Amino acid sequence: MKWKQLFPDFEPALIELLEKEATERSFNAGDILMRTGQYIKSTVLVLEGQIKIYRENADGGEFLMYYLGPGQACAVSMTCALQSQTSEIMAKAEEDTEVLMIPVHLMDEMMNKYKTWYQFVIQTYRGRFDELLSVIDSIAFHNMDERLEFYLKRHTDKTGKNKIEISHQQIADDLNSSREVISRLLKKMEQRKLVKLHRNMIELL
Repeated sequence: MKWKQLFPDFEPALIELLEKEATERSFNAGDILMRTGQYIKSTVLVLEGQIKIYRENADGGEFLMYYLGPGQACAVSMTCALQSQTSEIMAKAEEDTEVLMIPVHLMDEMMNKYKTWYQFVIQTYRGRFDELLSVIDSIAFHNMDERLEFYLKRHTDKTGKNKIEISHQQIADDLNSSREVISRLLKKMEQRKLVKLHRNMIELL
């Protein structure tokens, strides 16, 4: 199974438990995996594809927090599962995605019994914390043009592709800005020969 290759450090007994109890699920691009206010029934490990994690405000506005790719897990789902709390984020599949769903009732057992799972959870928390610090830095200390460059670079770093199939409106939604502002800044970036703009696609040069 592909998830054995993605998580090679998991000990044999943990692998055996996951084979017995965990479930693989597929989501199409645009599908919502987790909603704000939803009780978490499973911890999510990404097997294939890409997931965006958003923070929503009271008016329904969205702000992109971070991405999840193959071999990564949702730290929020882990925290909520362990504490039986509702989710404070929304998770959306950016492309066709496969995940491994681990039932919430196994979390205590896995944390206490399997050292490799405990280490994986700690590494997941640390990775998401470091990424959130980068996002906070971009918001607190940079102008929107710098935030846009950070956004595009982060996207290409995660996907390994220099072409991003995305609309100006989607970028504006992710950065909690307006389409007009994003379009103007992208045009300036094109003039500086940092990007090349296509219809619903941005190519980083």
